[in-house]
Amino acid sequence: VQLQASGGGLVQSGGSLRLSCTASGFSLESYAIGWFRQAPGKEREAVSCISDEDGIIVWGDFKGGRFSISRDVTKTTTYLQIDSLQPEDTAVYYCAYKGLYCNQHAVTFESWGQGTLVTVSS
Repeated sequence: VQLQASGGGLVQSGGSLRLSCTASGFSLESYAIGWFRQAPGKEREAVSCISDEDGIIVWGDFKGGRFSISRDVTKTTTYLQIDSLQPEDTAVYYCAYKGLYCNQHAVTFESWGQGTLVTVSS
């Protein structure tokens, strides 16, 4: 499975970004795409996930509406919309693939994209 993440960049505080993750090379009909982020000097955090089995999951501190996940009708491209960006959202954002169900633990995901850097200036 190959994943290509894109859409990151430099944005001012309060702005928005839509990250994209395009997946290819998979054969399962049912799978999950998760978004994670890793800020400098911090551990990787689970942000959100979408799958046929679970629907949409937004984890922990990422609930509240600023982060929203979606995918196109072909299910090959998954998006992460981030609104009201804050400097603390600065991180590399990764998308990842696993079969069937979402899971908050990064180690359960089989394939990872290269990450896309989001930098939020104050």
